[in-house]
Amino acid sequence: MSGVNLDQLCAKYGWQIADEVHRAIDKHAENHITKSLGVLQEDGVYAFFLYQDSRGQREKPGADKLTEQASAFLREARIEAFQSASDPPLKAVREHLAGDLDQLLLAKRLLEQALIYARYHAKAMG
Repeated sequence: MSGVNLDQLCAKYGWQIADEVHRAIDKHAENHITKSLGVLQEDGVYAFFLYQDSRGQREKPGADKLTEQASAFLREARIEAFQSASDPPLKAVREHLAGDLDQLLLAKRLLEQALIYARYHAKAMG
């Protein structure tokens, strides 16, 4: 993956995640992003996407935007399991990413960094 600055990509998607989630659920964006980061750090990538799927009516629009942005981010970061746009994220993680420990750990680390940036962007948005 030469030529790709992964921290720059994390910053780009951190901003996009905060912007999209804030547009979808306004003042609840920071809280949703923070809880999503906690799930990712404690339970992993599969739990992160499952958490987005399980959100109730209030958070669902933001969770859907977060899932879209996270999937696009992993696709642009060239995580192989996300190269097929036809696979839903849970299937991509369960059937492909979980079988490749190096890619799984890279995906988790990248999502963590992007969500940290997103949390601060969301906090600044109010």
